[in-house]
Amino acid sequence: MIGKLTAYLESIKQRDPAPRTRWEIMLYPGVWALGMHRIAHWLFRGELYFLARLVNHIARFLTAIDIHPGATIGRNFFIDHGFTVIGETALIGDNVTIYQNVTLGGTNPTDGVPGKRHPTICDNVVIGSGAQVLGPITVSERAKIGANAVVTRDVAAGAVMVGIPARPTLVDAQDYQRSFLPYGTLCSERFDPQTQQLEMLRCEVEQLRAKLATLIEQRDTPGASEYHSERHRA
Repeated sequence: MIGKLTAYLESIKQRDPAPRTRWEIMLYPGVWALGMHRIAHWLFRGELYFLARLVNHIARFLTAIDIHPGATIGRNFFIDHGFTVIGETALIGDNVTIYQNVTLGGTNPTDGVPGKRHPTICDNVVIGSGAQVLGPITVSERAKIGANAVVTRDVAAGAVMVGIPARPTLVDAQDYQRSFLPYGTLCSERFDPQTQQLEMLRCEVEQLRAKLATLIEQRDTPGASEYHSERHRA
């Protein structure tokens, strides 16, 4: 038990530069919320639903983090700061990091897998502050959700999602290979949703220019128009 706790605290220390010692981490609301959730989840699986909800209510009051007793959470889960909501059917893998004001919320229970209303978060995912991950979707391994992004569709492994609705953005190879990237995404202009939209428009303009150049070349090439007319009639 002591060994598991030490390993858990050390995993947080590797992801958070703020604490000087493990004793400081013991005061984190995310650590208390997860510990009390383990108790609530055990009671929930034993069908002691009222007691499970009671523990959940106390944890929410003390930590400002609301984790439904039915949610399944893996090893080394870290909520940095509070005001996070995790729904009943959420599945969270190992070494997942969530920042403040995140919601793993549900949608219409008839949409998707029957009874599965909340997301599945795979191993080593980072979810930035204010992000909303909604519905029975899957966020695959090593994916990163940028701050305030709204994710309603499956996320590929290693993708970085930004914007409303969230869209994948390009990441340099050196950034992709990092074992852990704090705060969801890099603090760079190229990850801003408005910048991404501008880049997408530029790409569309370049594609239209290329198509126009091809059409002009076909028009100016001798015999090209007759050839295409013949193919069209055939």
